[in-house]
Amino acid sequence: MNTPTPHAANTVIIGAGPAGIRAAQTLLAHGLRPCLVDEGLRGGGQIYRRQPENFKRSAKALYGFEAAKAQAVHATLDQLRADIDYRPETLVWNAEARVLDTLCNGRAGQIPFKHLLVATGATDRILPVPGWTLPGVYSLGAAQIALKFQGCSIGQRVVLAGSGPLLYLVAYQYAKAGASVAAVLDSSPFSAQTRALPALLGQPATLAKGIYYRSWLTAHGIAVHQGAQLQEIEGQRRVSGVTWQQGGQRKSLACDAVAFAHALRSETQLADLLGCEFTWSGLNRAWLPSRDGAGRSSVEGVYLAGDGAGIMGADAAELAGELAALTLLSDIGQRIDRARSVELQRQLEAIQRFRQGLETAFPFPEDWAAKAPDTLMVCRCEEVSAGDIRQTVAEGHWEINRVKAMCRVGMGRCQGRMCGLAATEIVAHASGRDIASVGRLRGQAPIKPIPFGVEAEQ
Repeated sequence: MNTPTPHAANTVIIGAGPAGIRAAQTLLAHGLRPCLVDEGLRGGGQIYRRQPENFKRSAKALYGFEAAKAQAVHATLDQLRADIDYRPETLVWNAEARVLDTLCNGRAGQIPFKHLLVATGATDRILPVPGWTLPGVYSLGAAQIALKFQGCSIGQRVVLAGSGPLLYLVAYQYAKAGASVAAVLDSSPFSAQTRALPALLGQPATLAKGIYYRSWLTAHGIAVHQGAQLQEIEGQRRVSGVTWQQGGQRKSLACDAVAFAHALRSETQLADLLGCEFTWSGLNRAWLPSRDGAGRSSVEGVYLAGDGAGIMGADAAELAGELAALTLLSDIGQRIDRARSVELQRQLEAIQRFRQGLETAFPFPEDWAAKAPDTLMVCRCEEVSAGDIRQTVAEGHWEINRVKAMCRVGMGRCQGRMCGLAATEIVAHASGRDIASVGRLRGQAPIKPIPFGVEAEQ
């Protein structure tokens, strides 16, 4: 390894998940000492979220089949820490004029950069249902965080609902840990998963894990309902049950906690604030920051890697992090192994084909907006209902940022991170337009809430 030079070229990485860690490792191996900024207490990202140091659960208990991969990612960061500028518990809440605005332990700061690698990951795609604002309702990702990082279940009788591979993974992890999983409600019909098999066979090991999770749940008496559309989360002061529609029948079940999501959505706000161009991705059903096959964004000196630029999973994130770092090095005149770059691109293309199979297996419920009642709360920060959004469309506004200006959907603390995609679906349906044509919510700082009384860095 070359001897690193302090803060060479002001190279910064945002996100210490699989993509960010592999990128840092690659840059350091070529003599650059990057600054690695991460919002989390300990690196690893969501998929390999690391438990607090005083927790003693085994990696096998935490990560199951992914234990070896998680340990490898953690070990890599541990080895890098002494040689890079690692900044955990640091939120990047704005980016402009080649400067990142940060918040760390109540203190505001700034990090200038010349080259930036954005690896911000993903979060749950939420399609609200009546009752989703009750205490006891979580996203699938939040339920997973509670289990991994805090060692607890979100309830004593849990229902998991939605679609996507994460649904089965979280259900398996909860049941394996001893939590009581009352049912799994998968909105995807079994026929869709059967149709997807040819594409999914391209990654046989990953497919086998998914089949195992599903089979394990059934073998252990956990009810898995296919083609089950979550209709309502019931309760007064907190969750008391759920109702769903399946095969033309309405069914119900008592529970005290619900976790739900429809796959994942990329965290793209920082890329937007950086001025990156966006293109519509039909596969992700979202606007994503544009990047070439090597990880370059449309902004010079800004590179994109991992799920923040398109959902492809943890394995792909590691590959994309290394590839983007190699591209950055090449762009600043460093000698790299170009054969390695070509091989990384080949592997990513193979995973992308598998990703297309997943979309076939877990299709987006395109009829969700049509079925959402007017009384459904879509934006809970600003208390904007589906009816409010439809009324705004009826008044002649159909571009999503114009709708936001008129009825305040997406103006709250989350800046549309939770409600934006759902609101867009309703606008598209109410206006009779294609989902891509109504636009995307523009990123606004701060991308996540910052408290009053923040101290400025001296």
